[in-house]
Amino acid sequence: MNKKNALDLLRGKLKAGNPSIGSWMQLPSDDIAEIIARSGYDWVAVDMEHGSISVETLPRIFRTLELGETLPFVRLAENSLKACKDSLDAGAAGLIFPMIESSKQLSDAISFSLWPPNGKRGVAFSRANLFGKLFEDYKEENSKTFFVAMIESKKGLDNIDDILSVRGLDAILIGPYDLSASIGITAEFDKKLFTESINIIKEACAKHSIPCGMHVVKPNVKDLEFKIQEGFTFLPYSMDTVFLSESSINPKKL
Repeated sequence: MNKKNALDLLRGKLKAGNPSIGSWMQLPSDDIAEIIARSGYDWVAVDMEHGSISVETLPRIFRTLELGETLPFVRLAENSLKACKDSLDAGAAGLIFPMIESSKQLSDAISFSLWPPNGKRGVAFSRANLFGKLFEDYKEENSKTFFVAMIESKKGLDNIDDILSVRGLDAILIGPYDLSASIGITAEFDKKLFTESINIIKEACAKHSIPCGMHVVKPNVKDLEFKIQEGFTFLPYSMDTVFLSESSINPKKL
């Protein structure tokens, strides 16, 4: 796929206020990647934080996603130089930074992801540039990497305006479980404190013209439609593990 064009289309869609729907992978299977990629999502995030996917499996999963015309994203395990480099060298088109709590943390993560003069990432031949064959093309592609900051804590909530001011940020993704735990109401999404926290993030995103998203974990189309009606535009829809578990039954209970 032409990732540069696909990234331009993604940004154009979000700039117009239209929702971008992606999905999520936790299992190291290119068969699963093929099924999800052929489902029509704009992008799929490979979960390096809570999934069982290793750096060694990224190239084949990315290759499968690309063959399905789906942008390969990664939710990093940590916002380190090595984590950013490993995922991007394997061919990631976008990075989702977990637990962003300050503008400096986000600025550093973006810097770790870009080649000089825009950042500090080491320049080398890798799968991302077909081991040098597409080196010149990749220089432009790397400059277009899609960056998402996850807001998952009270500290991130308190610093949301500073975080949204960081140059290069493309979208915010709310981590509802961690955020609710951080404010003392784990998974109690109907509590007023949680809804107030979400509204603070949404209003700040609107003020800074940054797309705001939330992971719709359970595969329920009505829940997805409701999030879109609420104004969320960057939306991961469920994940491979939940698709499986939600569809499974215990025949002993029939």
